[in-house]
Amino acid sequence: MIMKGRAISPGKASGKAIVYPEAFSFLGGVDGSTGRFNVMDGDITGKVFVFPNGKGSTVGSYVVYDLMVHGHAPAALVNRSAETIVTTGAVISSVPMVDEVDISLIRNGDDVVVDGDAGTVEIVNARETKSVTSMVVCGGKMLVLTRRADAHSFPGKRSLVSGRLEDGESLREAAVREIKEETGLSVTFRDEMPDIRVREGDTVWCVRPFLFEASSSDVVLDPENAGFEWVPIGDFDAADAVEGTDAVVAYFRKKL
Repeated sequence: MIMKGRAISPGKASGKAIVYPEAFSFLGGVDGSTGRFNVMDGDITGKVFVFPNGKGSTVGSYVVYDLMVHGHAPAALVNRSAETIVTTGAVISSVPMVDEVDISLIRNGDDVVVDGDAGTVEIVNARETKSVTSMVVCGGKMLVLTRRADAHSFPGKRSLVSGRLEDGESLREAAVREIKEETGLSVTFRDEMPDIRVREGDTVWCVRPFLFEASSSDVVLDPENAGFEWVPIGDFDAADAVEGTDAVVAYFRKKL
């Protein structure tokens, strides 16, 4: 799977990803002479280092350079949002760097290719699959399904009405079909939102969310699901829900 971001420092490199979930300071965060991290287990040497953004002293730029001098530079850097300290360190150390990508899709140990000329980041071991999810509302409530424990994707999770595309279908057609097959409901289209991406194992689901209104709350549940409930829209709790469901609900609540 390839993500398009912004080219920061030129060059192309590949390596195993190592991910830090918080803003990172190279000064104090890593040993410039050995490449060992001080804030987590592991070594930066030859890795694609992924973190949201840099922070701290401008001396951090020279820690990146020190890593290069001692033969312990990262293969590449990937940020959600680059700032001057890390950018300067990458450029003076000839480390390819890209930002403005969704780093939440990258996992420790992924095989990653960073192209600092084209501004792309490829997760070699992940594949992208298109799917749809629908928030179905009726009488001020929204339909929440519970997936079976043996479901192929997101087993046991609470979800909206979701599924994959079939050959020749448009996204909206797929959404309406899934609603009919899984719930028996007849619905009217209300709105849609831009794609979101959610990762499960080595699959990245590229999901188009839709909003539909049902004319009735009489659900005929498909056996692929373990249960359902109609939840007041303002009371939805994302605990145990498929990742990204809370963002979809928040987006469509503004439209209702």
